[in-house]
Amino acid sequence: MFLATSFILGNSAAGFPTIGNNIRFGKSNATGEEVVEASKKACCHDSIMALPKGYDTMVGEGGCTLSGGEKQRVSIARAILKNAPVVLLDEATASLDPENEVEVQKAIGELITGRTVIVIAHRLKTVKNADKIIVLDNSNVVEQGTHNELIERDDLYNKLWTIQQKAIDWKL
Repeated sequence: MFLATSFILGNSAAGFPTIGNNIRFGKSNATGEEVVEASKKACCHDSIMALPKGYDTMVGEGGCTLSGGEKQRVSIARAILKNAPVVLLDEATASLDPENEVEVQKAIGELITGRTVIVIAHRLKTVKNADKIIVLDNSNVVEQGTHNELIERDDLYNKLWTIQQKAIDWKL
């Protein structure tokens, strides 16, 4: 199992914490080409290449030199490279701005192909295309089904979806 939001800490003597080594952590014997390919699928290659030393850029403790969206995409690249059969995504888009959310959603689309993915999310757009959505309320399963099935019902998922869709148009 792999948690996509983790970020590797370490010291430079151990070979961490460059961006390349953070991605390679998922598969320690990965070639440079494999790391680049995973990064491209995770929509982070271009932003990595824009950094002063590209894949050899030190990222600082906990990835502190990267934005939240960049950290997420690097973690997704690691998961793609690892090729784990089961992936857990816990609020992968919760704290992202709209632009980063779009890129992370694309990266998640690449990640989920051929895998079992468990997604924990409050932003329902994140789970819209899931094969099965399980809705919890106070730790109890109150609904389950596909997005379309749940939208057809007048229950919690439908109400939350409607609120989130209205919020898209809010302006301050």
